[in-house]
Amino acid sequence: MSEKGTVYFFTGLAGAGKTTIGGLFYQRLKAENPCVFLADGDQTRSIFGRSGYSTQARLDAARRGFRLWRELAEQGIDVVVCSIAMYNEIRQWNRENIENYKEIYIKVTRETLYRRDQKQLYSSGRKEVVGVDLPYDEPQDADVVVQNDGQETPEEIVARLRERFGR
Repeated sequence: MSEKGTVYFFTGLAGAGKTTIGGLFYQRLKAENPCVFLADGDQTRSIFGRSGYSTQARLDAARRGFRLWRELAEQGIDVVVCSIAMYNEIRQWNRENIENYKEIYIKVTRETLYRRDQKQLYSSGRKEVVGVDLPYDEPQDADVVVQNDGQETPEEIVARLRERFGR
């Protein structure tokens, strides 16, 4: 059997830069190896269908996604996942069940989140926002923590990550 792929999990709150940084990381990987899959949180919901916003629905959706990403990695495909995955339980399962798992926590200050607010999650008064009125288990064991408040460009962050995870 061929070499197994790696699941690179970019996690953080909405507006932290997961999709921007993870997408650039994906492009760099794809230039080196055509066997790479990009899974964004919004895309994943469209693949599996929206199952709701309850704690149980969110856990079930995350489990479905990571089981699929694990299977792709087992077949030699690198997977770049950009998603909140707000529960320690999910990240712990990933560590225990995905052989080549790399967790990248994209961390920002609350001020940065409110300033970026591309989806108007923080300024709209909307309810059920992760990290505002819904709990967010902040990652404690990430392989890399990236402070993404504008000190580095996304390209600089990706270059640093490629050096760290080079193959």
